[in-house]
Amino acid sequence: MFHHIPIPHIEHGLSADELTELASRCIAAKGIAYCPYSNFPVGCAILCDDGSWVTGSNVENASYPVTICAERTAIVKAVTEGKRNFRALGVATNVMTVPCSPCGMCRQFIREFAEPSLPIFMFGADGNLVVMTLDQLLPMSFGPDSFSYVKEMKLVHKT
Repeated sequence: MFHHIPIPHIEHGLSADELTELASRCIAAKGIAYCPYSNFPVGCAILCDDGSWVTGSNVENASYPVTICAERTAIVKAVTEGKRNFRALGVATNVMTVPCSPCGMCRQFIREFAEPSLPIFMFGADGNLVVMTLDQLLPMSFGPDSFSYVKEMKLVHKT
């Protein structure tokens, strides 16, 4: 179905069935995107540690900054359903040849709730697949663990 060598799902702990399901859910979510201004539909699917799935689509707004990307939609849904441990995240667009990666804002948003080792599967419309970890997409990231130094500094200043 998707072309990539070496086999990315094995490298990142997904079965072939899970990879197929991830792609199918991303593509289905892309199909219900609300994007009347850009005509750029995006679908996202998250495989949670408990085996459940959460999907999201981009939802545009006439006031462009209010628009929410598919990745953030899916993560907000997951978090508000009490799911904060993810095995994989997939994104599907209609871009041909080289699939699109999450935007910078989404990369940072994903980082808030995922480990840097989270695999991000990017599905292109022509069957191409690129997979990278969050750490590869957002090197030297700033995340929740970045605040450990604040706690350490408070301890130093108390003594």
